[in-house]
Amino acid sequence: MADDIAHHAALDARMVAAARGIRLLSLASWSPAVQQRFLTAFAQGRRVLPEVSYPALDFTDARRELAAIAAAADPAHPLGAYLLDSTRAWNTAARLLEALGTPAVTAHSIALYGRPDVPVPGSAATTCDAARHFIRIADALDPGLLVEADIDAPTLQAALQDDLDRFFGERVVAVELDADMIAKAAAGAFRLRLRADARYSIHDRGQLLQHEAFVHSLTALNGRAQPQLPSLAMASPRTTCTQEGLAVLAEQITGQIDIHRMKRISLRTEAIAHALDGADFLEVFDVFHHAGQTAAESFASAQRVFRGAPLGGGHAFTKDAVYLRGLIEVHTFFRQSLAQRALPRCRRLFAGKMTLEDVQRFAPMFEAGVIAPPRWLPPWLAHAGSVAGMLAFSLFANRIRLDRL
Repeated sequence: MADDIAHHAALDARMVAAARGIRLLSLASWSPAVQQRFLTAFAQGRRVLPEVSYPALDFTDARRELAAIAAAADPAHPLGAYLLDSTRAWNTAARLLEALGTPAVTAHSIALYGRPDVPVPGSAATTCDAARHFIRIADALDPGLLVEADIDAPTLQAALQDDLDRFFGERVVAVELDADMIAKAAAGAFRLRLRADARYSIHDRGQLLQHEAFVHSLTALNGRAQPQLPSLAMASPRTTCTQEGLAVLAEQITGQIDIHRMKRISLRTEAIAHALDGADFLEVFDVFHHAGQTAAESFASAQRVFRGAPLGGGHAFTKDAVYLRGLIEVHTFFRQSLAQRALPRCRRLFAGKMTLEDVQRFAPMFEAGVIAPPRWLPPWLAHAGSVAGMLAFSLFANRIRLDRL
């Protein structure tokens, strides 16, 4: 067993090196200048498709190395099966980046993230059904519930830095302002970035703390502490569904999410479905704008749908469809784990960036100490063994039951 572990640990280190340059989201993102040109024209009453250029990328060497790693992995071993799944995902991500701006991006994206119009596991309902459910609820509620975004980025930066310093230790995770971001926030192991010119609401502090810091940063930090599998610190495309589902669940279970946040997530799912059905960038922009988002917000939302993909109808970058599907899957995983009195399985999910399947296939590796338990746990899960915590989980499961939508 020790030889098998050493063999696969060496393969894992090779995979980390091979995949290091396959930075899917950053390489597929648009320049802020594209947004500025579009919004200037829109303010003047002109509706024009954005002009986007992408770098010509070649990952032939990386893909060759990934294939060699896969060939050397033992599919019957838990670590080998993990490496096979991971190398396939990195290979698909590399092919997507090599195809930026072409129709092939859509197929590669669907291979990585799925489609929003297929049933979620264990149900006849689709992710689109869940999205429409939340949109209907949001539209039925009093518009007065919408909270104004009146907090500037430096103010939120200071508040979040204080929160993170108290939890992780001083400047373990630094909150930084980024003038070139289109998204309002993004997190890595050691930094949480905020868009410098964005405005935030009172809900954003708690949401970003739970979603970005206590899931994305926390799992990256725990992954970096793994002695055998450094890849557990990497944001692999194959872990995105579980990571984002876990992050939205964290917002839900701590009471930090609001219905308008759920509507924004749901609108992204709907927009991807529209794009795949033939809507172009301008029509997807209209989906968000008619739903009440500002022109700038609508552009940023539509840009997420078309990252890397042609702007005409029938194409999309489908990543944002994983938020609701991931929430449903992770919620079901937690509910079943608690029913089976298997709370440690939930805690292990934070030991690095992994899928729900990984957590279960890695059970013997956790038991043997090959994979270390998480150093950091979000506060809501660290105390979930108490009676009050268990009751909170049960109440959440009985009332929400997202898997039965």
